Amino acid sequence: MAKTTRLFIALVAVVALAGCASKFRSDVSSWHRLPPPSGETFVVVPKDEKKQGSLEFAQYAGLVANQLEKVGYRAAARGAKPDLIVRFDYGLGDAREKVRTYGGDFYGGYYGYYRPFWGPYGGWGFPDYPDVRSYTVYSRMLSLEIAAANNPDQNLYETRVISDGRSNRMEEVIPLMIDALFKDFPGPSGVTREVSIDMPKEPASGY
Repeated sequence: MAKTTRLFIALVAVVALAGCASKFRSDVSSWHRLPPPSGETFVVVPKDEKKQGSLEFAQYAGLVANQLEKVGYRAAARGAKPDLIVRFDYGLGDAREKVRTYGGDFYGGYYGYYRPFWGPYGGWGFPDYPDVRSYTVYSRMLSLEIAAANNPDQNLYETRVISDGRSNRMEEVIPLMIDALFKDFPGPSGVTREVSIDMPKEPASGY
């Protein structure tokens, strides 16, 4: 009987975890009248002049450049005049506390656990003990604009990416948001869509 019970518990845990695949979610809003890419050259520059010369910005700009090349653009040679100016920025919004109450449903709510007990008259029961948890949530933001180099004040493409989560480690989050930005690039114009990125492994602190 004990062996059967342990097997039952293990099977339920596997089913619960299978339904909780780790995903990174962002809201991507885009507006554009951008012709299909045909090898135009570009440079990536910071929208915020304070980030000029920043090593952190240079790392993220390199990721943006890689994605632009994948969709059909070319990085301009050093010193050459580009066809397009790509303005890029990122930031962290104010933190806020979020409180969630998890009830005693079969899978134990969001975290995929359950707490069975052996009832007084036999058989398994699942007590409804509320589980109250609070954690800090941050708004992570990213924006990108593309304009013709000969008409830099008239944007051809604008996008905004917003992702709420528990991590304020921008070096971990920004690459994921860039991936979300370029998923199905340039995307529908004038639409906000939720983009999910599959995660091979989520850190213990969460995203």
